[in-house]
Amino acid sequence: MKKFNKVFSAVLASAMAASLLAGCGGAAAGGSNTFKIGAIGPLTGAAAAYGNAVVNGAQIAVDEINEAGGINGVQIEYKSEDDELNAEKSVNAYNTLKDWGMQILVGSTTSACSIAVSENTKNDNMFQLTPSGSAEDCVKYDNVFRVCFSDPNQGIASAQYISDHNLATKVGIIYDNSDVYSSGIYQKFVEESAGKNFEIVSAEAYTQDNNTDFSVQLQKAKDAGADLVFLPIYYSDAALILTQANTMGYAPTFFGVDGMDGILTVENFDPSLAEGVMLLTPFAADATDDLTVNFVKKYNEKYGETPNQFAADAYDAVYIIKAAIEKSGVTPDKTTEEICEALKGAMTQIEATGLTSQKMTWDASGEPNKEPKAVVIKNGTYVSAE
Repeated sequence: MKKFNKVFSAVLASAMAASLLAGCGGAAAGGSNTFKIGAIGPLTGAAAAYGNAVVNGAQIAVDEINEAGGINGVQIEYKSEDDELNAEKSVNAYNTLKDWGMQILVGSTTSACSIAVSENTKNDNMFQLTPSGSAEDCVKYDNVFRVCFSDPNQGIASAQYISDHNLATKVGIIYDNSDVYSSGIYQKFVEESAGKNFEIVSAEAYTQDNNTDFSVQLQKAKDAGADLVFLPIYYSDAALILTQANTMGYAPTFFGVDGMDGILTVENFDPSLAEGVMLLTPFAADATDDLTVNFVKKYNEKYGETPNQFAADAYDAVYIIKAAIEKSGVTPDKTTEEICEALKGAMTQIEATGLTSQKMTWDASGEPNKEPKAVVIKNGTYVSAE
């Protein structure tokens, strides 16, 4: 019996050692036979319309790719986590996905969360493609790219669009100076407005600590004769502004950027108050090209609503990742670091066609090159403003 126990113990120790070595070797070499893509966004709370759109849009792309045979014959595993629009929780979500085995990140959805998470993806050398993180610092590291326009580009493009289309002679601005997204767009809008065919007659700030009463900001714009009010803010605050403007009988043109997308879904908001609202966005759900028509149909069938720009950005993000993987030839058994290095190189070589642009390219800065578009809300839906 003692001899048996000694033999058994030796065999067991040998097996455990082999298992540990195999585990270490697996970690070093990746060891996966699927590409594991994670997504992070606010799935609950005030910005849930953004996060759920990103998660859902990416899911449709993953399903399509897997049904078509995968990426170079390799299937995608996909998992999402909620960050509740909180940077610390976004980092926690990242760690949860990393423990799951994530190799590539689609996210985070919002700027501050994406910036926070990028500190971790940089340290881990994990490839990160944010669909909608628009602050300049979202792509300050070489492992991070984005699908959407940056905040400066949105501010510049908005001023140019308003001027080029003669939308106003006097412009008022209401912005959130406690938010890097809003204040960044505001600053570039003001700079670009110099010399344009309109005048900025009021520019009023608020913070998230006092975002329930906008009567002072609206009254100043009204008294100054602003016939257009620029709102580089998120949809929940914009809904309150439109409601309060209606109460005081003030009806200028309201012009927003991608953060306005989602206003029609705000609980207890009368969507008729958004009639005529314009926003700069690269996606219009009423477009008649086959890609958009098919995406909108699938999204409606699966989720019971019309997709917004955030859903389109995330859908494109997954296909961009697919194109970069195909270009690089990287396989899922590689380490996260090896996958990241391969995709960083491939991103500057690919040209993608998607829902948000007929042609998208990137340079090493992580910024996309694509054309801006605008939509207007008519009869409760987004339609092209062109």
